[in-house]
Amino acid sequence: MTPLTGIPSPPLDWASFEIGPLTVHLYALFIVAGMVLAVLWTDRRLTARGGEKWITVDFAIWAVLLGLLGARLYHVFTHPADYFFEGANFWRIFFIWEGGNAIIGSLIGGAIGIFIASRMTGIRMLAFSDALIPGLLLAQAVGRLGNYFNHELYGWPTDLPWGLQIEASNPAFPVGLPEGTLFHPTFLYEMLWNLAGIAIIVLLERMFRWRTGKTLASYLIWYGTGRIWIESIRVDYSEVILGMRSNVFGALCLVIVGIALFVVVSRLPASQLSDSVYLPGRDPESEAAKAAEADELDEEETGEIDEDETDTDETSAQSEVHDEETSEAKPNSADGEETPDERKDASDSSRV
Repeated sequence: MTPLTGIPSPPLDWASFEIGPLTVHLYALFIVAGMVLAVLWTDRRLTARGGEKWITVDFAIWAVLLGLLGARLYHVFTHPADYFFEGANFWRIFFIWEGGNAIIGSLIGGAIGIFIASRMTGIRMLAFSDALIPGLLLAQAVGRLGNYFNHELYGWPTDLPWGLQIEASNPAFPVGLPEGTLFHPTFLYEMLWNLAGIAIIVLLERMFRWRTGKTLASYLIWYGTGRIWIESIRVDYSEVILGMRSNVFGALCLVIVGIALFVVVSRLPASQLSDSVYLPGRDPESEAAKAAEADELDEEETGEIDEDETDTDETSAQSEVHDEETSEAKPNSADGEETPDERKDASDSSRV
């Protein structure tokens, strides 16, 4: 019998609904909603720092596509037993609607996407990442609601009043536990951890006027630390790396990278720091100046071509005048003047 205490899970039928021939999953809707919120907030922060309006969309395209790919691949390769066995359907690797998208993998793929977009747009990668962090944490918090509706990613059994109710028929329900057992709502823990991270990081950013990667570094440390203890109490299977669950190992790597990044950017000399979000020579003013300079060069080249054509025309005209004068200066028998041959013939006739 399911106890009356604890957090009830929503009916599993709510996890998806149909619109005509399409099946819409709430898990996907929460992810999309989080992405939209992240884009809006990031664009506002980036614009306030001098970035071009809506240039965030260029980053979102690359970061979302590669982030989704990275999230899925990371999950698949850290849960190989679920996808690689005799008789397995290979295409299930790409069935993201079944769940199984690792955030750590999405961070890796998203970072690659941000790097590509940075080269294309001229926005500094660290500057964009700093602007992204609060929106990213918000998107991750919203996305965790999908786990709640999917009845997944819960933790150890607990008798705490906020324990999560999970049906005994759930495939991840631990064998041997009685029906009605409550579990740690790890999705809720991560949501609260992310929301707290937003408040703390934004406050520190404003107090110390962080720029050039420190906001990103603080996110890696904060988020990685939270994921270490949250992942440690989950009941679902995960591969073990160096004696740690794969996601715990990944979270630890985030913390280490965050600490290293914070130390490095803190030691950068002032000459290497810039308040501009653009790479050198890639800001709109520089781009406009380059365009104007290119237009001037085109005009100069066009002017030189026109001068060459004018000189050619003048030379041609002078040549024509010279030919006409030369033609008029030559004796012409047709005009009634005797040529030397005609005078010679006349002299010979007079002798005869």
